[in-house]
Order: sequence, then structure tokens, then C-alpha cells
Amino acid sequence: MKNTHFLIAKEEKDIRKAFLGAFIGQIDGSKAMSIKDFQEQIANAMEFPDEPARNLEELDAMLNDLQWIKEQKVIIYINHSSDWLSKEKSEEKILSVIDILDATAEDWKWMDDEEEEGLVKKELQIVFQDSPRIKNLLEEQEIPFGIFD
Repeated sequence: MKNTHFLIAKEEKDIRKAFLGAFIGQIDGSKAMSIKDFQEQIANAMEFPDEPARNLEELDAMLNDLQWIKEQKVIIYINHSSDWLSKEKSEEKILSVIDILDATAEDWKWMDDEEEEGLVKKELQIVFQDSPRIKNLLEEQEIPFGIFD
């Protein structure tokens, strides 16, 4: 498996068994078909302490904090990924969300424990249920992903 932040789950799996001890925020892609819906879904799944992010900048800020989550390993699992953001008219916004997830996971990876006072380093991974649409989006952005069997 590639050393990457994004994984494609070939089959519906018991993610909790696969990532024992991790915090898992599960998002139902069929209920997150627009950016607004996704922001509400991720706020619930990730247990954001504040209201859902009203824009992508706020979403980015929340994902770069995560201090309310005590586990070091954090998984965002999106099932029904063929539906995820499928009603969003702007492909640019969809790609922005993917870029935010990628950049945030990368930032967490390289954060030095002393670099950000008060922040405890997290390991963030994004797992999508397999769909050709998601693979194409990641490939178009040249974002590497691993296959999770």
C-alpha cells in the first residue's frame, strides 16, 4: 500500500475493525451530495465543537485543529462515494474540498510536536468507498491513493 493520505476501500468494510484505536468520522456520501450537505455531515462525523463550517476556509481551519479528538489517528471515511458531492455544480469546488483534505493530512504529517504550541500531532487519512468517480477525481488531481483490501 502506498504511503498516502487517501485510501480506496474495495468493499464495504468494518472500518472500526480495520483501524482499531482510531477516531473514525463516517460520512454517508448519499447525504453529502452538495458542499453545504458535506459541511454538515463532516461537522457531525468529526464532532466539531462549533457549528458546521459555513465555507471552505472554516472547514480547513477545523480540520487543522482536531484537538477535541483524543485519538492520534483520525480517519474520515466516506461511503457511497459515487454520490459524494455529485450534485455540486462546480467541479472547482469539489476539487477544492479534495485539495483541503490532502493539504490538511499533509500538514498533520509534517507537523513538529513543538512547532504548534498546544497542538497534539494527528495522523489523518481519508478513506473512500470504491467508485470510478472518486478514482478519476484523485487521478485528475494527481493525488496518489492506496487500495485498501
